[in-house]
Amino acid sequence: MSTRELQDELVRLRRQLHAEPEVGLDLPRTQEKVLAALDGLPLEITTGSGLSSVTAVLRGARPGPTVLLRADMDALPVTEQTGVDYASRIDGRMHACGHDLHTAMLVGAARLLTERRAELAGDVVLMFQPGEEGCDGAGKMIAEGVLKASGSHPVAAYGMHVQAARHDLGTFTTRRGPLMAGGDLLRVTVRGAGGHGSTPHRAKDPIAPACEMVGALQALVARTVDPFETVVLTVGSFHSGDAGNVIPGEACFDGSLRWFSAPSRDAVWAGIAAVCNGIAAAHGVEVDVDLTEYVRATINDDAEAEFAAQVAADAHGDRFSWLDRPVTGGEDFSRVLEQVPGAFIFLGACPQDRDPATAPDNHSPFAVFDDGVLADGAALYAELAIRRLAERQP
Repeated sequence: MSTRELQDELVRLRRQLHAEPEVGLDLPRTQEKVLAALDGLPLEITTGSGLSSVTAVLRGARPGPTVLLRADMDALPVTEQTGVDYASRIDGRMHACGHDLHTAMLVGAARLLTERRAELAGDVVLMFQPGEEGCDGAGKMIAEGVLKASGSHPVAAYGMHVQAARHDLGTFTTRRGPLMAGGDLLRVTVRGAGGHGSTPHRAKDPIAPACEMVGALQALVARTVDPFETVVLTVGSFHSGDAGNVIPGEACFDGSLRWFSAPSRDAVWAGIAAVCNGIAAAHGVEVDVDLTEYVRATINDDAEAEFAAQVAADAHGDRFSWLDRPVTGGEDFSRVLEQVPGAFIFLGACPQDRDPATAPDNHSPFAVFDDGVLADGAALYAELAIRRLAERQP
């Protein structure tokens, strides 16, 4: 298949996926489209039992280790406002993060790898994953056995993510070590005793201590974490009461924590509990502090990042560059990278007629991704697998 034919085929698939986005772990129509696109290829295909995943194993012509390639498939609960002619036909759902491109690129990689099967000294696992957006789909696929799909644990794993902004069209970037942040969710509930605003001494106002907690948490990070580490604590929601002259019985606020090192995260978790409990005790109210892990930090293996960079540079020349700093967005490919050395790579998909510095970014209802990058993304996926298997031979 020529590059032009592959590109045209992947554009058709991507736009079909884009028009019918599905959210979460249950993606029956998306799964059906992926299975149809893979039909006829010499793949060992299994589907998930607890989620609409697709795992496809391509056996190489010669025995060897296993390499895993991953694409996420789910969309977001966003109402699309791009105006493109293949826009979402499902109200309130949109492929605003480019997962439709990832899925099409991995299908393209399956086709390219099949054509070059004679070069494969080992096996390739293609991981089509639902539920990346907050559902821990990667963790659930691991629990269902994706890392055992070929019969041997992968020696390397690679994933890619398109960017609607910040990066020029067709450029590849990554970095060694921490690439994307871990994220946790925070909910604090303060319980006092309600009363009338004219007699606050007869009540136990939960609002004042809750506000004090929010202020104290802003100082906590600066006094807990090494200044050369990065931790971001945000309180984005505060709710209490519904009348200006009534003291409510409860106040609640929600926040999020972003981090790159587990020890820093643990220190801030402990500090949040200590601050909130201490302030509650001082005001004579009760407090519940709930911290929930949302996603782990995405940490590239140094050697695999170097390898991926070399493959990208060999294929695309000056279109590869190193990122100078990690990004604070999260990604559940981190679950795979905790168990398999590998690398995650960004691919610029900002349309050529837009400025990456000002274009709507991923998750925006106005985000547009240029599907001209599909063939290049598919080719990089395939080349990573072929070259890594070749380098793993005695």
